[in-house]
Amino acid sequence: MVTKLSARLLGMRAALVVSFFVLVNFASAEGPTQYAFGKIAIPAASEDEPTREFSAEAAFDYLEKGTVAWTEKRGCVSCHTNGTYLLTAPSLAEHGGNVGAEMRRFFVEELEKDESESDVEKLCHGLRPTKIAYIAAGLAEWDRHRSKARSKETERALTVMFRAQADDGSYSNLDCWPPLESSAYHGATVAMMAVAAAPGWVESAGPAVGAKFEELVAYLRTAPPANDDQRTLLLWAASRYPDLLEKDRIEALQAMIRSHQREDGGWSIRRFASPETWGSGNRAEKLRAEPEFGEPPSDGHMTGLAIIVLREAGAPVDDPQITKAIRWLKANQRESGRWWTRSLNTDKHHLITYSGTAYPMLALSLCGELTQPTAD
Repeated sequence: MVTKLSARLLGMRAALVVSFFVLVNFASAEGPTQYAFGKIAIPAASEDEPTREFSAEAAFDYLEKGTVAWTEKRGCVSCHTNGTYLLTAPSLAEHGGNVGAEMRRFFVEELEKDESESDVEKLCHGLRPTKIAYIAAGLAEWDRHRSKARSKETERALTVMFRAQADDGSYSNLDCWPPLESSAYHGATVAMMAVAAAPGWVESAGPAVGAKFEELVAYLRTAPPANDDQRTLLLWAASRYPDLLEKDRIEALQAMIRSHQREDGGWSIRRFASPETWGSGNRAEKLRAEPEFGEPPSDGHMTGLAIIVLREAGAPVDDPQITKAIRWLKANQRESGRWWTRSLNTDKHHLITYSGTAYPMLALSLCGELTQPTAD
């Protein structure tokens, strides 16, 4: 049974008839699924999935059905699916993506649960602080791109976010499901992007919040990143909040990202960290046993993220490395609408193909490769 939330979300996509039937037909074959709930059945992700001619509609269909299925089945905010969705979807709406209004309402419901928590230790436990940062960032992105004005809900989410901050300025996270549920450092970069998407809020929130924000700034300036993936996230946060880092450090981070580009134009997430530096290192044995360990292929997650971060850091659209990467993206979309990225964790669900599709779509948007749909 499809619930009220999924029915409303899917109804927003009724106009995309062609892409809808492409995805439904692809998902109709019997077999394991990556995301499934009610009538939604997205087939399992595989490196053997055929590529297709680039289709923004197919990518949007994958992203929206995936986030509906995850949210309805799991009932939680996750970094890897609906957290990534609301972080990116509001800026993609003008190109045909769902505006995310129903998912925003779900985030507000989750915010209310966090607001009602009186025990600060519970609020700061495990993955919850990073989840709270994703809620604040998602709501702030909605304001930034859709309502064009800071909302009371975003202000409340930012307030809760600073309640959940650790003493060292970071945001507790899991350390066992890289790359997103992997480190407190990752949570801190999301928190910084949440603040950056709500300009002026820290100044209006009072000295107590101002002091906590300075702790966040100090943490990101001084805490040593564990790997180049964290350095990439640091540059993303600094691109959103320009006062975070000095120019020479920004230039060094840009050079680091550029140095990892592969000959085919893409980037591989596996080149951005040694197996032991992903979270607690509990995936090292699995990663070192992969047949492509010595020469990992380009993937959607890192190629999309690298383009986003370089563009937001000031790289022009016609930068040779950017144009080469865009060609890779447009040539490597899979039939389901997603881009392939092999999981760092298990070879079962490959949920990283979700960010591995959201990031490429945002990258394409930042490079002027998505056109606004014409009205009928």
